[in-house]
Amino acid sequence: MPEYDISEIERLIDGKLPWARVQEIMKEAKDADRFDKWVQILQTRQSWDDRILLPLSPSLFIVQKKNKERVVKCACGQEFGDYRVNWKLSANIFVRDSDEALREVYRGSEQPDAAWTQVREYSCPGCGAMLEVEAVPRGTPPDFEILPDLDTFYREWLGRPLEDEQEFTDKTLETVGGWS
Repeated sequence: MPEYDISEIERLIDGKLPWARVQEIMKEAKDADRFDKWVQILQTRQSWDDRILLPLSPSLFIVQKKNKERVVKCACGQEFGDYRVNWKLSANIFVRDSDEALREVYRGSEQPDAAWTQVREYSCPGCGAMLEVEAVPRGTPPDFEILPDLDTFYREWLGRPLEDEQEFTDKTLETVGGWS
């Protein structure tokens, strides 16, 4: 199994490796500690010290706070709440649902029918970073892209259980139900 220096993984993350080298790395088996190196690199880039459990995107992470709470957190430090609740419910949302608004991002025949489609742009309330964009039929709830079973991942894949296991369940509807 190949072993990669952490500096090479960092250049891979930053898109600074030659494409031929990226292809070699992609074709080879993953080094056993790749996940740990990836998280270590990302952790050193944050201004906060909550432990990254799983990166979700370049700007979003599931972290474990000092009180053991697991939340979604933006690179700027903005927290979106329990990772088992769709983080988009706590984001700023700009909805493009008119022909005029859709024309700002689509040209000509590429533009979807505003009677059927909405483009939702989710941004961080803390720093304004664009976190996600989804084009969906009108009335569709926000897409919850990933709800990882963190405890199983750490216990069975990484071989080191997380302390304080939590119930693996989607809590989005429970949260929304509490709004009424």
